Amino acid sequence: MRLLCLSNGHGEDRIAGTILAALQQEQSQAVLRALPLVGTGHTYRQMGIPLVGPARNLPSGGFLQTGLVQDVRAGLWGLVWQQRRAVREWAQTAPRGIVLAVGDIWPLWLAWQSGRSFIFVATAKSEYHWRDEARPLPKTHWLEGWAGSVFYPWERWLIRRSLATFPRDELTTTWLKRWRLPVTWVGNPMMDGLEPTGDLVVPGFEEAMVIVLLPGSRAPEAYRNWELILQALPGVIECLTAPQILFLAAIAPGLDRAPIEAALRQSRWPVFPGVGYGYGQVGLVVTQEHFNDCLHLAHAGIALAGTATEQLVGLGKPVVSFPGKGPQYTRHFARYQQRLLGVSLRLVDEPAQVGAVLQEILTDPDQLDLIARNGRRRMGTAGASVTIARLISQYLRG
Repeated sequence: MRLLCLSNGHGEDRIAGTILAALQQEQSQAVLRALPLVGTGHTYRQMGIPLVGPARNLPSGGFLQTGLVQDVRAGLWGLVWQQRRAVREWAQTAPRGIVLAVGDIWPLWLAWQSGRSFIFVATAKSEYHWRDEARPLPKTHWLEGWAGSVFYPWERWLIRRSLATFPRDELTTTWLKRWRLPVTWVGNPMMDGLEPTGDLVVPGFEEAMVIVLLPGSRAPEAYRNWELILQALPGVIECLTAPQILFLAAIAPGLDRAPIEAALRQSRWPVFPGVGYGYGQVGLVVTQEHFNDCLHLAHAGIALAGTATEQLVGLGKPVVSFPGKGPQYTRHFARYQQRLLGVSLRLVDEPAQVGAVLQEILTDPDQLDLIARNGRRRMGTAGASVTIARLISQYLRG
């Protein structure tokens, strides 16, 4: 009873981790292995799941459309070849093993290449990117929608060969069923494993307006995003009418804390004893251990992130964002994400505009209610990880 998990990003690793944790409860004898295709696999290492191949960061952080040249110079093709070889070597040791692919076409293709049965959790694409429940959205370019779905024919060809595929929302599942593909809607595993611990308590700020700051998880882009987010904070402090403001900086565990704090010092944030940084009725806490608590405590977010932004929206919270310098969070990506998340994500052109938009949203109860309902509908319900794990367990036994 062997399973290999392939995932391509920090957010995808977290999603895969929730499924594998549920699988360990269902099938304690399963022999689990993982291959993070992007990054170093912090989630798997933390869970004690051995890696079967090379795991390292590349300059693009996995976004080849904007960082291919840098990645090639850093050894991309050699890494790709090593990962493909690692998958095939694992398959030789597991003649009845199953591959779990989490992410986009790259882990999906590798899973098919393994020659073993595979299951696909499709986290990257949604029909919301180009339509809503009523009609297609206005086209951003003339080729958009040519395939009849956000999934291209070659992706659908691979999905058809899976044991089962789990799209990220009900709209996408309904659409893919038009091609009689083995797709099932069981909820969104992105929304699993987000339960708060209650351990994050900031003395003196129990009644504050809380804004979570999400700069992303991929280095070095996350450090540049963090500097941009800091540029937005003076305007937020000026515009918000709340008597107290607390910023919670949720920094990915795989990032180096030193550049984060260096940027705070450069922006002249004073140390605030017992809090972290801040002054008067404004506090700022940097944490790499309380991601879930940050999302639940927040009234809103300022985010230049992928999965983390979507999880915050799924909890019913509004998010304001603006383009970064990439390779992930470019103007194109931000607009693409806004189409996915609808009214829950507001885009502005530059950091200085964030404060006024946050004030407008947070003082409008009707808009907040609309945002909460929209986020929960588009991101779906929790509980999918357990259902997927039970199905994997059945395949492993059978």
